[in-house]
Amino acid sequence: MTFLKSVHHIAIICSDYQKSKQFYTEILGFSIDREVFREARRSYKLDLSLNGDYCIELFSFPEPPARSSRPEACGLRHIAFKVDDITLAIDALHNKGIVAEPVRTDEFTGKKFTFFSDPDNLPIELYEV
Repeated sequence: MTFLKSVHHIAIICSDYQKSKQFYTEILGFSIDREVFREARRSYKLDLSLNGDYCIELFSFPEPPARSSRPEACGLRHIAFKVDDITLAIDALHNKGIVAEPVRTDEFTGKKFTFFSDPDNLPIELYEV
């Protein structure tokens, strides 16, 4: 028996706060719950929800180091979001200037999936459920 209930949030550090804020809100459709500038850290913290569920903390820090490599560096590999129709999701991204990789099929589940990137080249997966 586990004491864990579910994932609470994903924390993302971005290099260009305004660009990433626009991407996650205007392109992907997240809602802003709270935006705070933390003077002592010279850092923004943006709390984002998806369909009413708290999901992402977007942080800005002065001059954060780049991600070591994509996607096989040790650590978090990517984030993934469920979609009902992968073709419609890809079309919606394309209409906003975002290019997704060719659709692949999960060899174990038979489900379709694809990847695209955020402004800092963080890999994001769409997985058809």
